[in-house]
Amino acid sequence: MTARTTTRALAAALSLAAALAISGCSSDPDAAGKPKMTVSGAFMPEPVNDKMAGAFMVIKNDSETADKLTAVTGPLSDDMQIHETKDQKMQQVPAMEVPANGELKLERGGNHIMLMGLKDKPKVGDKVTIELRFEKADPVKVELDVKERTYQAQHTASH
Repeated sequence: MTARTTTRALAAALSLAAALAISGCSSDPDAAGKPKMTVSGAFMPEPVNDKMAGAFMVIKNDSETADKLTAVTGPLSDDMQIHETKDQKMQQVPAMEVPANGELKLERGGNHIMLMGLKDKPKVGDKVTIELRFEKADPVKVELDVKERTYQAQHTASH
């Protein structure tokens, strides 16, 4: 092999390696800016009966891409709804915005999740698992701590 042939072969190999590295990065779904959601302070007040319960939490989006909470599922209820509260009236909505580099607060007296037609009635100290589904982000499993009916979450800037 001549020096010239070796140089050409090396250049071709380096070009191929660079092309593979670039194409590998671009096919990575996380490289496309898929949001990653985290949840804190998730709880459910002990339900009064098996007809309905509320779920509250803070959903944080640390990415540059806004997203939407589009569905909630779990074994406790086949009918989980996303509710917004406007002018002291709650109504079901198909989705709720989770802003880029921001958070969606689901809290008493405000936006929240409703679990309708409970299959069981959880007690204080139990844990209820739900899964949040988003337009872009991967689903997030959340464990709700069942608290006293009068429990008020303390959301502070330090969280």
